[in-house]
Formats: sequence, structure tokens, C-alpha cells
Amino acid sequence: MSLESSPFRLPVIDFSKQELKRGSSEWDSVKHRVREALEEYGCFEASLDRVLEVRKAVFGALEELFDLPPQTKQLYVSDKPLRGYKRAASGLCEDMVIDAANITENIERGLTTTMWPQGNTSFSKTVVCFTELASGLEKTIRRMILEIFGVEKYADEMIESTNYILKVIKYEGSETREACPGAHSDQSMITLLYQNEVNGLEIQNKDGEWINVNPSPNSFIVLIGESLNVWLNGGLSSTFHRVIKKGSNTRYCVALFTTPRGGYQVKVPKELVDDKNGLLFKPFDYEEFWITFCTQAAQGICGYDLRTYCSV
Repeated sequence: MSLESSPFRLPVIDFSKQELKRGSSEWDSVKHRVREALEEYGCFEASLDRVLEVRKAVFGALEELFDLPPQTKQLYVSDKPLRGYKRAASGLCEDMVIDAANITENIERGLTTTMWPQGNTSFSKTVVCFTELASGLEKTIRRMILEIFGVEKYADEMIESTNYILKVIKYEGSETREACPGAHSDQSMITLLYQNEVNGLEIQNKDGEWINVNPSPNSFIVLIGESLNVWLNGGLSSTFHRVIKKGSNTRYCVALFTTPRGGYQVKVPKELVDDKNGLLFKPFDYEEFWITFCTQAAQGICGYDLRTYCSV
């Protein structure tokens, strides 16, 4: 069931205030709202006014990128599975993935130089600026979540072991109602989505109903991923979502996925395990899981996720 006509909106939480510092009353107030939103919906809308300063440039850069000839875009490859450039078999969706996107050189030398051998400084600066804004917001949200669960002492270690993956996506216009791709939850710790004015994102609520999400231009949609669900010993549910595209307008979206770096053992904090809450998941290496996940997907095996991979 899809609530297409519903006036519902996800909780909107303001992260724009400069005085939002750890330990302040403002911080605690926002953190309380984050807790309520995640417990109820597993996601929320995070407003950050500064993103409006780069909004026009970001979606202009995406148009410029995806308007390149197919043979040029296909030059963007990666030795890691499901990275680089890909186009869906339906032709309705194409995307590019930048690994370790918090490192400026990975954007410049990887994507920009491949697409524009002569250089494109404006494109690089726009993507770098956006990534810095989004990753800064994500770190704030993740620290709040760890405080909510009383495990904030692990925040620095967790953030230092994070890989930031940036995915830019183009959804072609279609007169039929198409799912691009199917319903899923992300394997990330946290996912931040930022889109143009063309909607299509739907979130599944606790009752199994699909809710249309219509974010404001200054807002990110914040989703909980499977990695954080596992790390918190099931303390937060990952967000089940999909994109349903209908209409002739093109939808552009930028997604920032935060995942554990390869080689880092992710394990449930001892503070989250007791007689009433037994250990649900064994330690895992995200990159090892990712290779297994991609192998399963290539073999046509569906339903294989992180929780299955590391369940006790």
C-alpha cells in the first residue's frame, strides 16, 4: 500500500544553528528529536541551510556529468565491485560511485580527470564542497545516536574508521510507474540523500505502508543502514525504502553512504549486551562482507544482507 495522497511528512530536524555544540541545551534538544524520529520512522529530514549555497551548482554539475557521451561515462571504472559507472538494464537509472569521497584527490584524479582529461575545476570544487557539508552533518548525527545509546566513548574510533562513499544518480523520466531499483535497506552506517525538486523516494513505515517523501530544498533525508543496526545490536531498525519514478521530469539525487573501512573489525559494544539483551551479531569486516554480498548478487541470490552474514 502506498500513501500517495497523504499530507504526511517525516519529522524535520534543524541542524542549521551555529550554536549546536555537544553538551549544550540546544544539542540535547535536537538529540531528543533525533531519538523520537528514529524510534518511530527509522529516518528523518535534516535541514541544513548552508546546502542551499551549493544546491544550484550541485545539480548543474550532475546534469553536466550525465550529459556526457555514454562511451565517456563508461571509462569510469573501479576494481571494487558495484563501484564506478553503471546503467540499469531498464535504462531508467544510471549512477557513478566515488570511493573515499572525503579525500579531495579521489574526486579530482578519479572521477573528474577521467571524465574531463583537460580538467574541470568547477565540477571538483562543487562535489568537494557538497561532500564536506554532508559528511559534517553525518558526523554530528552519528555522535548524537551514540550518546542516545550511552556509547559515545566509541564515537572518535568509529568516525576515524569510516569510509565515505558518494553516489550520484540520474533517474530518467518515465510515463509508467517504475521502481528504480527495488525496495531495500542500505548496508551503510548512515545514508544521507539529497535530491532535486523531482520526488520519488518512498519510505516503508512500521505498518508496511509506503510513504511518499517530499523534502525541502535545504534538507537531507537521513536513513539508518544495516551496519549501524548491527553495531547497535539491533537497537535501531534500518530504513526500508525505494524510488518510484513516474513522470517525464528527470530526477537527480546525491547519496552519501558512511561505511566501515576495510580491515576494521566492527563489533557490538559490550555495553549493549546483557542478560536481557543477548549478543545478536558477531564481528565483521565490511569489505569482506561486501565481496560476499556482490558474489551472491551476481549469482542471482536475493535477500542476502549484512544481518544474515554476521548473525550469531
